[in-house]
Amino acid sequence: MRIGYARVSTTEQNLDLQLNALVAAGCDVIFEDEGFSGAITNRPGLTKALRRLKRGDTLIVWRLDRLGRSLIHLVKTVTRLQNRGVEFLSLTESMDTGNPAGALVFHIFAALAEFERRLISERSAAGIAAAKAKGRLLGRRPSLTQEQIADVYRAHFQENLSLEIIALQYRVHPRTVRRHLRKHVTETVVEGRSDFHSRC
Repeated sequence: MRIGYARVSTTEQNLDLQLNALVAAGCDVIFEDEGFSGAITNRPGLTKALRRLKRGDTLIVWRLDRLGRSLIHLVKTVTRLQNRGVEFLSLTESMDTGNPAGALVFHIFAALAEFERRLISERSAAGIAAAKAKGRLLGRRPSLTQEQIADVYRAHFQENLSLEIIALQYRVHPRTVRRHLRKHVTETVVEGRSDFHSRC
C-alpha cells in the first residue's frame, strides 16, 4: 500500500498542491496535518500514518521538509520505517529508499545527521568546559543559598519554627526545606542535633 502524508504549518496555507501530487503518485490513502510546524514531531496525522503502515508499504511525501524540519528527525523516522520493512519516497527530491540510488542518498543523509549530532555534542561539551573554567555553576540554580540554609537551620532548631512556616518565608516547598536541612546535617557536625530526623 502507498500511504501519503501532507502537512502545512498554518491553517491559512493550502494542502492542494501536496494532495494532487500524492494522488498522482498513486497513494491509496493520505493523512494530513494542518497548523503543525515540521519541528513538532508529535503530529496527529503523522502518528496515524505511521501506525497504518505495514511491512511492504511505502510512505510518500511531496517534499522532505513535510515529514520533518530536522535532518536528525528525518533520518530517525525513515530508519524506523526501514526496520519495519516500510519504504520511503519523497517526490520533489526523488528520494526512494526502495531503489539503490535512493538508498544511497538516504545513507548520505544518515551520515550527515550523525555528523550534525556529533557537532552538537562537541559544542555542548566545549560550552560546559568553558563555563567550568570561568567558575560558572552548571545546572539549576540552588533554591536556597548556603547563608539561607544556615538561617533555616537556626530557625528550625533554635527558634522552633515549622518547616511549613520556613518554606513560606523563603517561597519554597516544605520538602525543599527538609532536603536542605538533611544535607546540612550530613555535611556539618553540630553537637546536640541528633533529634533532627524526629523533628523534620
